[in-house]
This record gives sequence, structure tokens and C-alpha cells, in this order.
Amino acid sequence: MAERMTDDTLSGLAPLLRVRPVLDDVCRLGGAWTSPHEPEPNGHAYFHIVTQGCALLDRHGTGVLRLEAGDVLLLPHGDAHTTRAVESAGHAQSVTTVRRIGELRLKTTVGVEPDVELVCGRLSFEGAPQSLILAALPDTIVLRVGLQPLASRYSPLVAGIRSELTDIRPGSIAIASDLASALFIMLLRAHLEASASAEGLLRLIGQRVTAQAVLAMVRDPVRAWTLDELSSIAAASRASLVRAFRKAVDMAPLEFLADLRLGLARHRLRTDTSSLDQIAVDVGYQSQAALSRAFLRKYGVRPGSLRRDAGARITQADSSQAG
Repeated sequence: MAERMTDDTLSGLAPLLRVRPVLDDVCRLGGAWTSPHEPEPNGHAYFHIVTQGCALLDRHGTGVLRLEAGDVLLLPHGDAHTTRAVESAGHAQSVTTVRRIGELRLKTTVGVEPDVELVCGRLSFEGAPQSLILAALPDTIVLRVGLQPLASRYSPLVAGIRSELTDIRPGSIAIASDLASALFIMLLRAHLEASASAEGLLRLIGQRVTAQAVLAMVRDPVRAWTLDELSSIAAASRASLVRAFRKAVDMAPLEFLADLRLGLARHRLRTDTSSLDQIAVDVGYQSQAALSRAFLRKYGVRPGSLRRDAGARITQADSSQAG
């Protein structure tokens, strides 16, 4: 079982992620409403905070998730999705008005009493190393505040965000953004602490012996790391570091570095329009051909094939939204 996240590990992880929330919408909706969201570019995640009522979230082709008041949902990879009323099938769509306060949109249904409130926005994960961590996160993370043993820690943040955005005064949006930043760092911590079986990077970050070596590789994945350098950073012997890595992920540190680079490449190929040559260089390969060979060994397909498949899925999602 993975060790619990230490304060030192979390302190190293938080600034590394450089999470920046952007509040896009405050929605007060009633009746039969739907709100489609197109795929976000690489390094951006969607979030929805339900402050009142309940709603459904449909990640196209992957099922429907019910969200209740107090739930906080994060889509780390910016997947296309639709939020909608719990009872919308067979009903005429409600008309929604939009009013702007700066960059914030206030969305309200016309002639229908609102029964759900949501705060919606995006998280920005900046830089290639941060995308490496982003690529290791699951497709969906849900924090059900009301069911948390430490709900008293999360509820005031959600309540504070709602309060600031209900009665908007000078500084309200900035305060709500800061509260959202704290909330999502706590959401990430809760996810890591609960994920004793989390794969790869997250599991290693949660262990004392391996955490600092992993964070060093994440900060500079292109560097030609040696086992001596990593063991020095970890303050452990080479043998101890190798044993800790093998126990956690069944591979040696430098094998895991290669795996991380390929994971980042796969994430970039699915979400980024950069050339294959540029992606290869960005993740530590000297050429597209070298990346292609390693990618084929790991995943059984070449990078170009994965990119074509991802493009087809995005096109299909866009078409379904238009319909």
C-alpha cells in the first residue's frame, strides 16, 4: 500500500502544478436546459461546482453522472461533455439569458424558477512538465463534499464561492477565484490520499523514498538523468531507490522516466496540434523516428495513428453537439 502523502511532498507538488482557475459561468437554471462544452486544448481542465440542486453530466459515450449540491467535478483532460437538467427528455428547452460582469457570464433561464446553481470554469495547467502530471490523472475526479469525513474543511470554500458570486461586489470574482484555487488543491490532495492503488506517477509521488526523484524528473523530463543523480536527490542509495520504484510500479527509475515521456507524448498527441517532430523533442527524444519506435513498443500503434484516431473522435463529438 502506498504511503500517505506527506506535507513536504504536497508542498512540492502544489507549485509544480501551477493551477490557475478561471471562473467562466454562474448558472441559475430551471426547467429543461442543456449546456454543451467542446474539448479544451492541452493543459486545460473543466470544472463544475454544484452549489444548489442537482444536474446531470454526460461525457459523450462514457455514461451519465449525477451531481448533487456540494459536489465538485473536475475533468482533468478537458473532455467534451454536456451538463443538463435531471428531467429534460421530452420537454421544451428553456430559454437562457446571459449577462456579463467583466469576463464572468451570468446565465439564467427565462420564465422558470431556478432549481439548480452551478459555478463553471476551467483550470489551466501550464507547461509541459505539468501536463505530465495532468496526463496521469483520471478522466473524471468528483469530490462529494457532503460525504467527506472532513466536510467541514471543504464546505466553507464552496459556500464562500457561492456567496461571493451571489452578491457580486468589487473584488468578489478575485476572491472566488482564490477560494477555487484552494478548493482544487484540496481536491487533488484528497484524490491522492484516497488512491492507494493510483497508477504510476501519483503512486510514486505519494511515497517518501521516491517522491523527490519523481518530482525532479517531472520538472525536467528531457534531461538525461542518471541513477546516481536521482538517488542523491532522493537521499537514498541506488539499490534502495530501485527497490522502492520496483515495489511501487514494477520498473526501475529510468524505465519509469521513459514511461513518463511516452505518457506525455500520448497526451500531447491526443490534445495538441504540435508537429510530431516538436512533440518528440519536447518529451526527450532526438527524433520523430525514435519516438515512433518507442511508442510502437509501448502501445502497439505509431504516434500518427493515435493522432488520427483522436482527431476523428473530436470531430464526431463536435458533430453530435451540433445535432
